[in-house]
Amino acid sequence: MTAFEILESEATDDVARDLFVRSHSRGSFFHLSGWQKVVERVFRHERKDLLAWSSGVGEERRVVGVLPLMKSPRLLGGRNLISVPFAVYGGPIGATPEIEAALMSAADKLGRRMRAGRVEIRSRGPLAFEGTPTRALAPKDIAEGNLYVTFEHELPSKVEEVLAGMPKKARAEARKARKTHGLELSQGRWFVDDLFRLFLRNKHNLGSPCMPPRLFKEMLNEFGPDAEVHLVRRGKEALAAVMTFAYGDTLLAYYAGTAEGADRQYSASNFMYMALQEWAVERGFKRFDFGRSRKDSGAMSFKTRQGFEAESLCYRYLLIMDKGLPSFTPSNPKTAVLRDTWAKLPAPVVLWLSSHIARYLP
Repeated sequence: MTAFEILESEATDDVARDLFVRSHSRGSFFHLSGWQKVVERVFRHERKDLLAWSSGVGEERRVVGVLPLMKSPRLLGGRNLISVPFAVYGGPIGATPEIEAALMSAADKLGRRMRAGRVEIRSRGPLAFEGTPTRALAPKDIAEGNLYVTFEHELPSKVEEVLAGMPKKARAEARKARKTHGLELSQGRWFVDDLFRLFLRNKHNLGSPCMPPRLFKEMLNEFGPDAEVHLVRRGKEALAAVMTFAYGDTLLAYYAGTAEGADRQYSASNFMYMALQEWAVERGFKRFDFGRSRKDSGAMSFKTRQGFEAESLCYRYLLIMDKGLPSFTPSNPKTAVLRDTWAKLPAPVVLWLSSHIARYLP
């Protein structure tokens, strides 16, 4: 077994840590140090990343495991440790299951020292050590949460195969949007203000706080050419926009928004994701990540109708001060009154309130 030690990460470790993340089969865009740098700058969450370093005699010291963590404040006081805030994937990645189990144990100890409510692990799949004897090295009580699914599929080798591979109804809508309504997809970081305006409108209508506009600009600044904004227009009218992230051979569609009535009148979202996949194929991407949705939500239904298959996300929770899994979610009927009230507030009020409470809703 590889000899290793686990330490809290420092800023000088970021290059070595990111090299390991990109080399690991389960590394993700959200495991990269840049994501936490942005969250730290915009929301003031504190980085608490754990790294496993090889410690064998005569062996060159190197990173052999990463668990991205951030200390995230709670709305009514206290804190959680989250891997990773404002992201859909996270959790431990290591050279061996033993290393990943040890990273989880270290996170559990850190959470207990901090008297955190919970340690939240947004793992895409089951943890590597689960179902193996290595499980004994990890915390005993790991609660499971299965509220979300994600969507990803392989892209075709030719642009024309994107439309041809879509389900019949979605294909017809996308073709109509292009030929009849004249929708076009444009690429440009300068569309970030359009994206925020449309994103705010959607979140407002859903009764949900919005991210601050600074977040989108910080993402573009931090990730450079790996972050991009695409805008769907009908003539000069902006109908929809999306921010994407490039990670290896995968393009992730992440923050998005649409104008009022744009989907009903012009199938703007249907067209946008079809055209975005075409753009990805042109640039040599092999996979398209459509992102996370809540189970049984409208977003999940839309992505399924586009021909994507749902993959359950295996989130895990180490409950420390908390007595149960988080329940303050849109799926909880008890939050319906809050959502309805929020949706009725004036947009300027929503923007002002969001700037103060978004950091507590990671």
